Amino acid sequence: MTPSGPPPISVTILTKDAQRMLAACLQALSGFPDVVVLDNGSTDGTLTIARAFPNVRIFHEPFIGFGPLHNRASELAARDWILSIDSDEILAPELFAEIMDQPLNPDCVYSFPRENYFNGKRIFCCGWHPDRNVRLFHRRRTRFTDAAVHEAVITAGLREIRLRSPLRHYSYTCVAEFLTKMQRYTGQFAAQHAGEKQSGPLKAVLHGGFAFLKSYLLQRGFLQGYEGLLISAYNGHTAFYKYLKLYEANLHARRTDKP
Repeated sequence: MTPSGPPPISVTILTKDAQRMLAACLQALSGFPDVVVLDNGSTDGTLTIARAFPNVRIFHEPFIGFGPLHNRASELAARDWILSIDSDEILAPELFAEIMDQPLNPDCVYSFPRENYFNGKRIFCCGWHPDRNVRLFHRRRTRFTDAAVHEAVITAGLREIRLRSPLRHYSYTCVAEFLTKMQRYTGQFAAQHAGEKQSGPLKAVLHGGFAFLKSYLLQRGFLQGYEGLLISAYNGHTAFYKYLKLYEANLHARRTDKP
């Protein structure tokens, strides 16, 4: 592949009420001829924004878990090379140039360093840094796992090429967005593990307390002031509620199974 030719890559993006960053995300992807937006029920301006970009094709699917949705988006792509981008991520121009310079070996996957931002600040604590993700792969050689949450590209048997240029991630702008994501994520975790993983109130408290202390002390959240405290509190509350919801889901499953 040469920098003067179009990249033999399809970009895939999952969306659900993603209007906040979507225009900037898609603008950074204007050099790719095929961008697949797979939407699972947006009610804001997401689809209007997506339709404004001539290289974007829009599809609709109900939410079936992040892993399965990523794989469905890959199936809908026009090209075999898949670049998976989140709707709140911006591909840096230098990363686009670096991707264009790659010979793209199907036996390799390609990872990028991700820079995470909150409140306009780059976050270097709380497990948000360093943050490297495999996002570019050949769909006939690998795929995403089928996990509903914590999905990832399967890399077994493939060589990872570590690119240097960043993918910039703008995940939250306020406390309300933390709470919205926590509600969605903890419910998905409970649904995925119900009947398979044990939990209880004490386990929820222990996981929540440890997650906060790990984030705030061991991962040095205290060094980033308000942002570090808020992220650490979010990590703790997320751990607490996902195990509490799992406990409730297990109780419900046992009651349902009774004759």
